[in-house]
Order: sequence, then structure tokens, then C-alpha cells
Amino acid sequence: MTDLAEFAREKGIKYFMISYTDLFGGQRAKLVPAQAIADMQADGAGFAGFATWLDLTPAHPDMIALPDASSVIQLPWKKDVAWVASNCVMAGGGPLDQAPRNVLARLVTEAADLGLEVKTGVEPEFFLLTPEGTAISDAADTAVKPCYDQQAVMRRYDVIAEICDYMLELGWEAYQNDHEDANGQFEMNWKYDGAMATADKHSFFKFMTRSVAEKHGLRATFMPKPIMGLTGNGCHAHISVWTKDGKNAFADDSKELSLSDQGRHFLGGIMKHASALAAITNPTVNSYKRINAPRTTSGATWAPNSVTWTGNNRTHMVRVPGPGRFELRLPDGAVNPYLLQAVIIAAGLSGLKSKADPGKRWDIDMYAEGHKVTDAPKLPLNLLDAIRAFDADDGLKQAIGADFSAAYIKLKTQEWNAYTAHLTQWERDNTLDI
Repeated sequence: MTDLAEFAREKGIKYFMISYTDLFGGQRAKLVPAQAIADMQADGAGFAGFATWLDLTPAHPDMIALPDASSVIQLPWKKDVAWVASNCVMAGGGPLDQAPRNVLARLVTEAADLGLEVKTGVEPEFFLLTPEGTAISDAADTAVKPCYDQQAVMRRYDVIAEICDYMLELGWEAYQNDHEDANGQFEMNWKYDGAMATADKHSFFKFMTRSVAEKHGLRATFMPKPIMGLTGNGCHAHISVWTKDGKNAFADDSKELSLSDQGRHFLGGIMKHASALAAITNPTVNSYKRINAPRTTSGATWAPNSVTWTGNNRTHMVRVPGPGRFELRLPDGAVNPYLLQAVIIAAGLSGLKSKADPGKRWDIDMYAEGHKVTDAPKLPLNLLDAIRAFDADDGLKQAIGADFSAAYIKLKTQEWNAYTAHLTQWERDNTLDI
């Protein structure tokens, strides 16, 4: 257990950001002076949960965010401030079961009880836009195929290198950065870790990237499809499972693609629940502009629209790029960092318990020959379809938590209803004169 007061003295911390993530992925925090952090570490910081995206009412007692000292990070760009992730409890009660970090913590424990640790690496993509968020910030970034464009990445060197320097300073073992497939789009990678550690880093990465972009007069967005016609922001997850003695439970050189029986069953759970888990991996109205997009200017969306898996082939929802792991390509930039990890574990453990079969492996180019696959489910067309698929999947709802599932479905349905009540420019353009 890290003593946060001692941490403050050692590091010169003046303020702590006691942070939690709500159901919609919103990052919430209170700024607490270091002089008060000992009390906050013991008793937590109080929040009105209803004021954020949680299924609570104004009549509920305070929601208390208890800092998890093991997650504390000194802000590399503002050394007198530290960020610490928190677990949410209700005043006078127990843990708030619907809170995303609590959902993940329970599933991490469930896996540990089976002698397993799920480890993941995430690949969050983002755009660097003008401060208003209406255009790509680099007017010279106009190539038809801009992926890995060395001139374009160097024009944004100051931003990308600063973020990468900070990840290296934090010990994340960052290993590559690139310009991605859309104009103005980038991806930065760091080493995989246990599911909770990856979720905390993912959450902090989004905060750090936005902060550094703002410092440079730009705006970073992880929105799934901020610019029509360009490739959207994915957040691919590489997944492996390890035993207590440090062995990769997914690796077996005697099996197809060197994926063990346990690996196939875990993958089988992902495939079985794919349409339902889309409500979590693709959580916004805008998400479905990415996974059901027409061909982009670069020639490919790099996003799936069917529930299929393959070997080292990026045109499917899941690919097995090498021994002992697989890549889930469904999630997008809007995904809640904690719920992404939680739903992977929930679906995977469900597959392990039922010895689920992932089904036929397809090695075709899904973009060119997807019409040949007639027996694979299609991913939801919109958020409402995804919510309904999640609500219909009782097994996944129970696996990830009944209280969470009820709260999530309720609030996401409200979000969909708010969207449908909004008058769009498309409606004006197409029906004003009817």
C-alpha cells in the first residue's frame, strides 16, 4: 500500500486528482491538496453520483471515491499534481456495483480464482484537430494513403514525442508511434499488462493525450468517426491469458495457429457474445459510423462488420497474429477503458466455462469477399440494435454483473432516445420540401 501523503512529500506533490470513470467513459475528478490526502486516502472524496453518468438519483447519499494508491501517477507535464484512480462506494454502504472500475475488479478476481490472469495491450487511435474540433490540424496532411507518412508524423513530432517521452518516463515501455490510416490520425503503443493496469494506463493515456494536445494549441479526439470519408478511431485489444506460474495459457505449438484449447474456448466466448458486447466496445451513436462505414479514401475502413475470425488477416473482427494471443478489432476510441477489459474477461470466462467453439476460421479478404460468408452474424447497425442485443444476452449480462447491466442499458437507452429526438441537418436536406 502506497502512503499518498509520503508520496506527496517525496515527489513534491501539491495536489492530487482523485479520479473515477463513469458509465459513459467520462473522467471525473476532485482536486485535493496534499495536506488533505491522508484523510482522503482513508475516507475517500465525496461526489454527487447523479451529477455524472451513473444510475443514481439526487436523493442518493454521497458516492465516495476511494483512491487506489497503487495506481498513483505524477503528471509528467505538471510535476506538482498527481492522478490516482479510485473505486466507488456509497456512503454508509458497500461498493457501487455499477461503477466501471468495480466491475473490472470483480472480474479480475473471478479470473484469479480460476488461477488465471488476463493480460491485454490496447492500441488507441486519435486525431489531432484544430481547437474547435472541426478540421484536421495539419493542412498539409492530405495524402490519399497517409498511413505511416513520415513527413506528416514529423510535422506533429512535438506532440507525439512529448507524449511518448512521458510514457517512457512512467515506465510503460512505449515501443512505437505512427501516423495512422486517416489524415490527421495517430496511434501510440506501450507494453501489454494485466487488465486493471492496462485499463488505468488507457484511462490516463486519454487524459494525457488531450492535455498535451491542448498545451500545443490542438485538440485530440478519440471519437470513433470524427470525419466522414476517413478511417475511424479504433482501439484494438491484444488478449492473452496467463497461469499463476507465469505460463501463457493460450500458447500451444501443437494446435492450429498455435492457439491452445483454452485460447480457442476464450475466443469462442468472444465470438458467442460479439453482437452483445458491441454495446460496450462500441458505445456511442457515432460508433456505428465506423463499423458499418463505406470504403474510405484510403481504400479500407480497417473495421469489421461481421462476427468472423482468422489468422494474421486484418479484415476480420478477430485475428490471431501470432502464438499465444489474439487481437479483437471491434472496439473503438470511445470505449470505456475499464468496461473494455471487463467485457473481454466476462465473455472469455464464459467461453472457458462452456468450452465454447469459436466456429469456422475464415482466411478470405472480408472487404472483397465478405459476401461469401453467409452464416456469420452481422454486427449491430446502430446503438439501439447493440443495446437490444446486449439486453437479450442474459449470459453476458450476468457474467459482467446484473446491477451494472441494468444501469448501463437504462442510461444508454436514454442516450439513444435523446439522439432520436435531435433534429439533424440530414433531415432538413432530405425532407424539408416533402
